[in-house]
Amino acid sequence: MANRTKKRGLRVFAAIVVLLIALVVVVYGASLVAVLAGGNTSVDGEPDVMIVFGCQHDGYKMSSALKDRADAALDYIRLHPDVFVILSGGKADKNGVTEAECMRKYLVDCGADESKLILEDRSTTTVENIRFSLDLLNERFEDDYDVLLLSNGFHLQRIRMLWKRAGGKDASALAAPLSSTSDKAAMYLREPFVLLYEFLFARF
Repeated sequence: MANRTKKRGLRVFAAIVVLLIALVVVVYGASLVAVLAGGNTSVDGEPDVMIVFGCQHDGYKMSSALKDRADAALDYIRLHPDVFVILSGGKADKNGVTEAECMRKYLVDCGADESKLILEDRSTTTVENIRFSLDLLNERFEDDYDVLLLSNGFHLQRIRMLWKRAGGKDASALAAPLSSTSDKAAMYLREPFVLLYEFLFARF
């Protein structure tokens, strides 16, 4: 009798483990589909302000992902010279250079109009990127403005979700390419977990 009870208990435990693994796989798969579906460019009209989301850097040396974002911003600026650009990212390296400052220098060195660049250099997370960028929009612009959100494609679904949760008005999105194959694999593996976490817990 004891052996039968033990075997039954092991079967129940195994079934629970299998169900939990299946649940994780399903939830992860759904999150990955959302990440992929939300990583497309969708620009309506002529946005007045573009927000470029920061990323890892080392002084004025940008990571591959950050350079991809800055290059996409530069391409857009060259075609739309009247757009204002919020460079959002406050994480600083050991020398005190923030992501926003790193992007600013790169864009100016490449010929961007510095008077059109606005630094948001306090944020350390995507939630803060959005919170502090919205603060700048409310301080510097009237209500009648259109916004373009720029980041790598893997990041855009989370940005769109958080932007709406923060009360941001309808915004266009521009997906910068991700040129590094290793970065692409790592980011698309990681991002579904982060998207799910912030869906559940991010607040403004």
